Amino acid sequence: MASREQQVLALIREDPMMPQQVIATRLGISRSAVAGHIMNLSNKGFIKGRGYVLSDASFISVIGGANIDIHGRSTQKLRDFDSNPGDVHIAAGGVARNIAENLARLGADTRLISAVGDDHHGQVLMRLSREAGINVQNVLQIPSATTSTYLSVLDDTGDMLVGINDMSIIDDLTVASLRPMQAMLKQSSLIVLDTNLPTDTLAWLTETFSDTPIFADTVSTAKAPRLRPHLQHIHTLKTGTIEVEALMGQEARTKAQLVKITKMLHNEGVTRVFITRGEKGVFFSDNGKYGTQKVQRSSNDILNAGGAGDAFLAGLAYSWLEDWTLQESVQFSMAAADVTLSHAGTSNPALSLGLVQCAMETQHA
Repeated sequence: MASREQQVLALIREDPMMPQQVIATRLGISRSAVAGHIMNLSNKGFIKGRGYVLSDASFISVIGGANIDIHGRSTQKLRDFDSNPGDVHIAAGGVARNIAENLARLGADTRLISAVGDDHHGQVLMRLSREAGINVQNVLQIPSATTSTYLSVLDDTGDMLVGINDMSIIDDLTVASLRPMQAMLKQSSLIVLDTNLPTDTLAWLTETFSDTPIFADTVSTAKAPRLRPHLQHIHTLKTGTIEVEALMGQEARTKAQLVKITKMLHNEGVTRVFITRGEKGVFFSDNGKYGTQKVQRSSNDILNAGGAGDAFLAGLAYSWLEDWTLQESVQFSMAAADVTLSHAGTSNPALSLGLVQCAMETQHA
């Protein structure tokens, strides 16, 4: 699906009765162009009928952080306590928002629940998210609040050395603020959340919507432990080595340690576990069926590794709704992460279902 088609479809999902002229005004294009995009979407099967009836009513709700990301990457080997020449890149980010963008670019109806300020960064985040095809109707806009900002320093290989986040606005995602969305969330085919959320909110979401498959990202070592009391409600857990160690209080470096820690997670109620391990690939377990997927890249050009995990989880969510096998899901998700690595931001605006499938073919050629 083309980028502009994603934007048109996102607006139709927000309001199926939205006139073509309103869509045109929102996107800054002509009405005839909108009509052409709608015809293409109809031909592709995304919408049907004169009233823009969606061909698939299922949607994914993604809840958590939305940031402005500022990435600084050194063009040479980093020198501590010194000024380093490099490139600085500013883009929309945040774990939940990145997952939502990747899902939207894959063609999924994706609804983001987050919080932004009414400042310039908040306006930019909302605009860029809409342009990516995300439904942002349920994003809270908090007056006089500061939109989250995430600052990271990358080495010359694209790996993050340190990150600093200013995300206090996420504390406004309280149970009281989300309760009016309860009916909508109940209709979700899948809920994805990250551990940036306040502990009370995590508890309410996981308990209230335990009948809906919940996918969770542990985000960081500092925030991963927030999920421990709620593991019985988590269907799919995506985490990293040091994050799962912080979550479970066990080492997860060797294969025996990985098997042990995933058994612990299964015993606490998690159905599927995916532990990303950088260059070592992904260790995964589905109810005790263990496996490892090695890294297979379609390109050696890595510009930013910071959003690969978000793309990986988006791939898992997409493939779950498509009812793919475990191996198909892992391969697809790894390819989505591969596509993301080749962009300076934490999300690749070129990501699409076709591009991910092409990356899969290249990897296995």
